[in-house]
Amino acid sequence: SGVAWNESQHCRLLVPEQLQLCRRNVEVMPSVVRAARRTQALCQQSFADMRWNCSSILRAPSFGPDLLTGTREAAFVHALAAAAVAQGIASSCASGELPLCSCGPGPSEPPAPGSRWGGCGDNLSHGLQLGAAFTDGSARAGTGATPGLRAVNRHNGAVGRAVLSDSLDTRCKCHGVSGSCSVKTCWKGLPDLSEIASDLKSRYLAALKVTHRLVGPRKQLIPKEGDARPVTEMDLVYLINSPDYCTPNPQLGSLGTQDRPCNRSSVGSDSCDLLCCGRGYNTYTEEVQERCHCRYRWCCSVVCRRCRRSLERHVCK
Repeated sequence: SGVAWNESQHCRLLVPEQLQLCRRNVEVMPSVVRAARRTQALCQQSFADMRWNCSSILRAPSFGPDLLTGTREAAFVHALAAAAVAQGIASSCASGELPLCSCGPGPSEPPAPGSRWGGCGDNLSHGLQLGAAFTDGSARAGTGATPGLRAVNRHNGAVGRAVLSDSLDTRCKCHGVSGSCSVKTCWKGLPDLSEIASDLKSRYLAALKVTHRLVGPRKQLIPKEGDARPVTEMDLVYLINSPDYCTPNPQLGSLGTQDRPCNRSSVGSDSCDLLCCGRGYNTYTEEVQERCHCRYRWCCSVVCRRCRRSLERHVCK
């Protein structure tokens, strides 16, 4: 993202569906790159304590089967990436980074009493429009991608953007004498992407398994199980069941959990019992140095000693 994008040199690295979009909007590409990196980091943070820890996302764009075959994990990544790109463009518009857009339009509803609309809100509408064109182009790409997989990817991208849209809220800044808040200037802004990732993680856990089937005149995504609730526009969906990710299996995109650190005192997904899949764990002691016995010295520094202490680590067998 720190490199100026060149239409001929960089855009050609993208899939054909994104190539023309890149050439027409090359100034947007640094925002897209930052969104991709943010997606990678947040995915790994969100799943750090689970058997599938999203480490495979670092191989982008050369994904493995875990992110190419319509899994629950792929649903989360597609949704988060779509939200990240839309948010990145919306924020870049408001910051003045992009020449073809600026602040978002002012809200249509009247402001709260004692408030006025002002400031520079995130341009969500522009972010959604251009973000959808870019990420849906990626969802349509891929050699051997079936119509069902493309439909699932587009649906999950739309879920990510819908969650982002719902998160738009009012931000205000106070004005007045001596810090009073006699008048507030307010605008519409988007939260940090980590909040969107947390929402999508919950939807990942409740995702619906679907099939792509002809219903009336066109094919639709409908629940695989006949007694499942209907698919809504806010549901993440997937086509195939994921492996348990306990043991390495390249054909399924599973890296296994051997040598992963675990928490012996936890009862959650990071517990040694669940993370190690019942294989047990090894314990070793590590000596670390850290600052201790810190005191403030006038004026103006903090002086600390260096202390050693032993830490007990646990890793899966």
